[in-house]
Order: sequence, then structure tokens, then C-alpha cells
Amino acid sequence: MRVAQQAAGDGTTLVGPLRTPRNTASEIKGSIHEDATASKLGFRGGTVAGSIHMDQFVPLLVDLYGQAWFEGGNLSLLFKQPTVDGEAVSAQATPGAERARLQMYDQAMALICQGSAADHADAGSELSRHLLTQETAPRSAIRILADVHVGDEAHGLALRISPEALTQRLETITEPLECYKDGVLPPSMVVHLAHGARSAVVGSAGAAVGLFGALEIQFLEGPLRAGVDYVGRTRVHALTDSPRTENVWYDVLIADPRTGRDQARVTFCLRFMKDSSPLWARA
Repeated sequence: MRVAQQAAGDGTTLVGPLRTPRNTASEIKGSIHEDATASKLGFRGGTVAGSIHMDQFVPLLVDLYGQAWFEGGNLSLLFKQPTVDGEAVSAQATPGAERARLQMYDQAMALICQGSAADHADAGSELSRHLLTQETAPRSAIRILADVHVGDEAHGLALRISPEALTQRLETITEPLECYKDGVLPPSMVVHLAHGARSAVVGSAGAAVGLFGALEIQFLEGPLRAGVDYVGRTRVHALTDSPRTENVWYDVLIADPRTGRDQARVTFCLRFMKDSSPLWARA
């Protein structure tokens, strides 16, 4: 990957090339990734999953921190606006003392996502700091997520990514690093692994159309690999709302079932579109 550099206030910003991520979930009927569903909800078309954009930052992070980033590093993103299939975007990273600042822009320089990255467990990550500013939604404002409560937990969840699923992902990944060929999971697949716990957290909320509002990966004893059986546990941290969405913030901790030791944590903000649910149908 060719990485350009430009001067910044507190360091040299690494700028990745323009890439065109693919909407690999476009065939999932009724999802935000399907053109018809997304258009009905006011989007330009089926959206590229935010987890796909995470992969584009990895070469910048390896340049900053080395391959050890996959062992104990952090990647935390807030998504500002969605992209559609084949829309060109560029990732940027500006190093700092405690963490790097991350941005992704499209060709018109519209901000797609922003965040942070570090080579250590980062309590001051972008998502962690943003979560602290969120106001808890009153229960009267929660309909789609009515069965979800702060403090809810689930344990003993079987999580696995098959080698075949990784191979399929590598067919369209924008940054095909050599380590992925050896079974190391890129961030998009780490999120996919943790997303296997979704139904244990949100239950029947799956009837509404959801999308990622924010994602964070914290490697603890990584990297994670395809073909390995992991066990997950979850905890709900917050329920919030906006005029268009209900939002749930939760962790998935991914452990090695043989040792019981946590290998990684993935934190989600899932946003559920009110206009996609009959519970919010206007009279």
C-alpha cells in the first residue's frame, strides 16, 4: 500500500490511497445494505457496513505500531455518514502521544468516520469518550429495544469464523495484507465474529433495520484467527435515542474456551431506524 504523508499540528498525518469498498451484504433482503430498503429509509442506496471501512485503516496502524497492533492494539470509530458500493474513500491517521487520530473522507472531502487508534488498551478511545457524553433515553422513548436493559448480560456464546468465510472476505478487501492469508482476521471479520452475539443482546429488535453507529476493537491477546472456536459474553452499557433511531451500546468479550482468557473485546453502538418499525408507525 502506498502511504502519503502530510504535515499536521502534532505529527505527520499518514494518508492512504483512495479505495472503493464493496457493499458485500447487498443481497440481504430487508437490511440497510439492500438498495430498496435503504432508499425507502432515505439513504442514497444500500450502505457499506462500517466494519468494512475499518480494514482500510490497518496498513496505517501497522506503519505506526507494527504487527504487534494485532496483539494488543485498539481501533475505535464513530460513523458520520454512510457510503454506497464502490464509493471512493481515503483513510488518514495522525499519531499522538497516547493515541492516533483517525479520519476517513470521500472524494468531496466529506467526513465518513472519525476515531482513534493505539497500540495498547485505551480507556480514552473515541468510542469510550463519546459514550460518556450520552444521555440515557427514558423508557418511554424505547420501543424497538423495549426488552433490552442496561446491565443485561449473556454468557457462553459460541463464536467462530470459518476459513471459507475469511477467504470470501479477502476476495473484496481493499487492503489484502499477507497475515490474512495465514488466517489472521481483519477488523471487519473480528466485528463479524462478535456480531454473532447480536441476537443474544437485542432479541426481537432484529425485526427493525439496524446499522452500526460506532465500533471499537480492543485486542487483548490477539490476533484472532479463522477456524478457531471462541466463546463470547456480552454486557449492555447504555440505551440512547435520537429523532430517527434507538441505540444500544454493548460489549462482546471474546475468550479462548480452553484457557478462559479474553482475546479481544468488541464494543458496538447499534442504531435501529424508527421508520423501519411498526412500533413507530405514525397514526
